[in-house]
Amino acid sequence: MTISTISHHPPIIAPSMLKCDFGNLDREIERLDAAGAQWLHWDVMDGHFVPNLSYGALVIESVRARTKSFFDAHLMISDPEKYLDDYLKAGLDAITFHIEAVPEPTELLKRIRAAGRQAGLAINPGTPVEWVEPYLADCDLVLVMSVEPGFGGQKFMPQVLEKVKRLKSQLPAQTLLSIDGGIAAPTIAAAAAAGCQVFVAGSAVFDEPDYQSAISHLRQLASAK
Repeated sequence: MTISTISHHPPIIAPSMLKCDFGNLDREIERLDAAGAQWLHWDVMDGHFVPNLSYGALVIESVRARTKSFFDAHLMISDPEKYLDDYLKAGLDAITFHIEAVPEPTELLKRIRAAGRQAGLAINPGTPVEWVEPYLADCDLVLVMSVEPGFGGQKFMPQVLEKVKRLKSQLPAQTLLSIDGGIAAPTIAAAAAAGCQVFVAGSAVFDEPDYQSAISHLRQLASAK
């Protein structure tokens, strides 16, 4: 299975596939490709770590060959190590798991990197930054949640931007800082100004009739920080 070789040119708008029309998944991916969405963000929920279920590795694997987009998985699951091989096989380019689920993440981060993928850590709004700071050197991506994980359509929590600023000051230059939750036209510029480079957007893309216009507008707002 071919892994994407797309280079990273922030700001990156990463449509959250949790909000797409799964009855027309192939068509949604075609529309996103046509709109210039270089990243697709896959939210995986297990009904245990978060109180909701979404999709698993088989769904992601089933569409991997249909696009050259960068596949970025956000594993909101209790035991990511147990299922890591399934997600590697699905053809993901980046795999992010939660520090709250794996308080000692070094070995799992190294395992993802050893497989030739990008490794990421996610942190919830209420989790202290200190939890992830010892592991930043082992991350290719750090994802800050700006809502409580588990459901789409929540309101952006501006207080997390202080966490973003602190992380940005410590991250290696090559490590990407991502934000997920309530990202839309009114919030993306502040997130960009705080230091974010990757912006996961659900409703702000999929609720719009023209995906290309929506993505371009968000990118423009993030660039005007």
